[in-house]
Amino acid sequence: MKTLVTICRGLVGGLFIFSGLIKLNDPLGVSYKLQEYFSPDVLNMPSFEPYALIIAILMVVLEVVLGVFLLIGYKRKFTVWSLFVLIVFFTFLTFYAWYFDKVKDCGCFGDFLKLKPFQSFVKDLVLLVLIVILLFGIKHIKPVFSKFVTTIIALVGFLGSLWFGYHVLMHLPTWDFRAYQIGKNIQEGMSVPEDAVKPIVEYSWKFNVGGEDKVVITNGPYPSIEGDFVSVDTKVIQEGAQPAIYDFSIESESEDLTAQFLEEENLIIVISYSLEKIEQGGAMKLKALSEEAIKNGYKIIGLTASGEEAKQRIKDTYNIDFDFYLCDEKALKTVVRSNPGVLELDKGTIKQKVHWNDIDALDLPKVERKPEPKVVEDSTLYLIDGKVAAKADLDTLDKEDIEEMYVLKDNQDVLDSINQVNNSNYTGFVKVILKKE
Repeated sequence: MKTLVTICRGLVGGLFIFSGLIKLNDPLGVSYKLQEYFSPDVLNMPSFEPYALIIAILMVVLEVVLGVFLLIGYKRKFTVWSLFVLIVFFTFLTFYAWYFDKVKDCGCFGDFLKLKPFQSFVKDLVLLVLIVILLFGIKHIKPVFSKFVTTIIALVGFLGSLWFGYHVLMHLPTWDFRAYQIGKNIQEGMSVPEDAVKPIVEYSWKFNVGGEDKVVITNGPYPSIEGDFVSVDTKVIQEGAQPAIYDFSIESESEDLTAQFLEEENLIIVISYSLEKIEQGGAMKLKALSEEAIKNGYKIIGLTASGEEAKQRIKDTYNIDFDFYLCDEKALKTVVRSNPGVLELDKGTIKQKVHWNDIDALDLPKVERKPEPKVVEDSTLYLIDGKVAAKADLDTLDKEDIEEMYVLKDNQDVLDSINQVNNSNYTGFVKVILKKE
């Protein structure tokens, strides 16, 4: 029994420390997951949502501290019974998420390791068994060091956990396991490789053949059968590979500008998932950031899930002179754990990412800034006998005076050449040759 307890003690203590540190590295991410559990669609406890961050920090600090306490043998009864209560709570959450299919990822190991709800539930069941063994063999849990040294290690573990949690909240996670870490390219993250696992879907087609229902199963194609179609059911046999990034976008009120901005060089993006909840200290730094970025040749934009009223209010309040575009709130919370946070992109590749506390640490050396495209009210270029003209000039011409008219709308190669030479953004081209007198 003593050997079994020793093995269980090492496994449980080590796993709790590892899992706790992974989550303590990103307490905001844990709080977002708790908010998902507290939402009306899951546990229906919305009154707890405002306290999700406090609960998250206390929970993960407790997880790390109890793991340390168990390994060094500090206050064994308190430690083992606390672990038992904690694992019962975790097991309930993972069972609920799996059985009712409410939460797709429990967040047990943060973004480091994604577990499906059933896998998380099984993991917690195994831990529950190990901790029950520790309860029955609690007398075999002895301190590893003297009482004084054990107390010091326990205190250092507790204070160290609190400091680490505070540090990543005031800056950014020390280890970034998300698809938006520095060095990653967003366009690449939004695509799935050609050789990736493809989904396998089974189709059950129901037909009425001669007054009787007949079911034909295929892997997709509509079956050739004589009869009247009734219905079709689908069943996913194998999940296909999903892109690491699937909900990121940069949109105006009228169009999707994602591809355009992800091709920009030297682009600064200010991220604020909610302008209503933006940290005042961070908002006050944005004016100086904007001025420095523009002076050094960078283009700067904002990205938020807030509406037009909030955008204008923030711009007026803090004298901000760059535009905010739209993106999904959940995506923005994933991009950077700060409100606001700042990214530097170069053709979609993340070069720098900082918390608003660290905006002053951004390295923005001077770069050559490309001239902005000429803004034209009519996006069509009109040439009359080789001279640039306006549509009004064309409208005044008599058809009898026109020798030839050439209209170009779909040849993007020609339009790109014209725009490159003229630094413009024409989408059409009309060339008119007049008759010679």
